Amino acid sequence: ASYTDSSDDEVSPREKQQTNSKGSSNFCVKNIKQAEFGRREIEIAEQDMSALISLRKRAQGEKPLAGAKIVGCTHITAQTAVLIETLCALGAQCRWSACNIYSTQNEVAAALAEAGVAVFAWKGESEDDFWWCIDRCVNIDGWQANMILDDGGDLTHWVYKKYPSVFKKIRGIVEESVTGVHRLYQLSKAGKLCVPAMNVNDSVTKQKFDNLYCCRESILDGLKRTTDVMFGGKQVVVCGYGEVGKGCCAALKALGAIVYVTEIDPICALQACMDGFRVVKLSEVIRQVDVVITCTGNKNVVTREHLDRMKNSCIVCNMGHSNTEIDVTSLRTPELTWERVRSQVDHVIWPDGKRVVLLAEGRLLNLSCSTVPTFVLSITATTQALALIELYNAPEGRYKQDVYLLPKKMDEYVASLHLPSFDAHLTELTDDQAKYLGLNKNGPFKPNYY
Repeated sequence: ASYTDSSDDEVSPREKQQTNSKGSSNFCVKNIKQAEFGRREIEIAEQDMSALISLRKRAQGEKPLAGAKIVGCTHITAQTAVLIETLCALGAQCRWSACNIYSTQNEVAAALAEAGVAVFAWKGESEDDFWWCIDRCVNIDGWQANMILDDGGDLTHWVYKKYPSVFKKIRGIVEESVTGVHRLYQLSKAGKLCVPAMNVNDSVTKQKFDNLYCCRESILDGLKRTTDVMFGGKQVVVCGYGEVGKGCCAALKALGAIVYVTEIDPICALQACMDGFRVVKLSEVIRQVDVVITCTGNKNVVTREHLDRMKNSCIVCNMGHSNTEIDVTSLRTPELTWERVRSQVDHVIWPDGKRVVLLAEGRLLNLSCSTVPTFVLSITATTQALALIELYNAPEGRYKQDVYLLPKKMDEYVASLHLPSFDAHLTELTDDQAKYLGLNKNGPFKPNYY
């Protein structure tokens, strides 16, 4: 997504001394000189994130996050920059790192650093850099986080393991990925979650929009930019028919691809059948497919055995949050040759000359290789901002040490903020109709489990 390749300069940002125009060096980015370019990227994103901007304007006076010290770990793109700057405008102090080693837009990170946000991230971090950046956000004298905004659960896990005293004082955690939420429920089950957490991933405004509509548009973008592949008539297998899988399948089908689905859940499998897809085991189709896409949030979905049986020039990529779905580690062996073809595209070559095209080393395709639609991220970001405000301002005792869903009223509020973009006009219930349905005419219209 970034126009500045991380290979431009071999010196690690950790070894550079950089200061912004105000003399602060409380950040670590690729190149602070790109700040002006990054600022323009953020301004472009703001055009399509009107609801988040209107929330910023609406709440700017009352500063609902005054005193909040938020430590965040998300993708660092122009869109998340709009969220970070909104949180700052609402009174919060923020320190930020990246949840993916490839998805940071360097120029955007520079713009945030120039604006005074303590950001530690660059495109193409090593595994060691990744944890170093997270640690720099948490471990600082004279500043202690009281809120966490996480995507994937790595930051939460790090604070829980390394800084238990900080973890105990956190007022709330907001988590937006399947993977991170799964980790929170595990902590909760084991009785180790000593702070309330908000599962934003399963709020309707995240599930149905970011996961479904965003992936429906960005899967094609990521594949086209990296491989220039033609989809008409291609055989594609999509592993997982959750919201992400549904979005990917819809897009591929619309372009004339022959789509197979693998699924463990009989309900999702039945949905795939009803939508006209063949539900198969991966081993049944692995020899014939042209593209393999994982969307499960699980691990070892595509194993070395599958990779060995793929046909020449099969494209393999992942649309799930973490990098565990494709067993990439098994490909780093002496008998296989890796050839970097272009940024985020590797050909893995078998001894007989067969090649498999691996994208983003098995990490999240859309954010590593292309961008995601700004408007959809406005919906997610507004949901995250409201979840932070809700947890931070909740009276003592409203939220116990558990994982909560965002109240439906807030989901509906997020949706309503985005309707003006479409010039959409809601119908209002009459008193009689509201009574008949047993609803308040101002909502919530959906039960909390929806």
